[in-house]
Amino acid sequence: MKLDDVKKLHQKKYREQFGHYLVEGEHLVLELQKAAKTQPNLKNITLYITEEYQDWISQSDLDCTQVVVNKKQMAQLSDTKTPQGIIACVPLPKINEVKALNQNERCIYLHEVQDPGNLGTVLRSLAWFGNFRLLLSPNSVDPFNPKVVRASMGAIFHVPIEQNVMLKDLQSRFSRFAYLDMQGKQINSSEFASYECYLFGNEARGVPKDALQAFNADAFTIAGSGKIDSLNLASAVNICVYQLSSS
Repeated sequence: MKLDDVKKLHQKKYREQFGHYLVEGEHLVLELQKAAKTQPNLKNITLYITEEYQDWISQSDLDCTQVVVNKKQMAQLSDTKTPQGIIACVPLPKINEVKALNQNERCIYLHEVQDPGNLGTVLRSLAWFGNFRLLLSPNSVDPFNPKVVRASMGAIFHVPIEQNVMLKDLQSRFSRFAYLDMQGKQINSSEFASYECYLFGNEARGVPKDALQAFNADAFTIAGSGKIDSLNLASAVNICVYQLSSS
């Protein structure tokens, strides 16, 4: 891929056109290296580095195409104000391929999540606890957005992701749904762990009520002090995932 095309990968339409996304920074490249040991598709990467990283790369066991660029070119490739000097161009996974759930794998469905930081944080929690799949509705932030990738701290390499999953199509895949509501049952009840798909809505609007009624979804709540009205989306998902992993 030409350098001018790599620069365009900060935009979703070009990521889709070229089938690649960018991973920036030493920590993320190391996480990519670990993940590539079990995921062959992650081995076919191109690494763009400044001269300062040539020795670092030679001491690692990264087997990939390497392109040395100057600092000005790195600044153009980078999505940060102070580039570290190392960026990987990584093939996109087959995001629309629906695979059967693994044994005991649960699905977390996010409806029109907008904040890259929220999505990155959710990915970190799903990777930490393991055995979760992330389903994203249309009009959600792209998980391969550079800000999401950075916020995930490498978790994006370890969580199965399906994009553009229509809310109405979930009924053909799952029979039981749970969601959060202030009037619901406590998530520490034994029943909370018995669902196949957990629905979380947009940061401002939540999950559409008509869909919840059509699904006959069950409501649960996270007990709190009552001093504030709501939790941040990522915090709510993280608490639920912890509860599910502890059940």
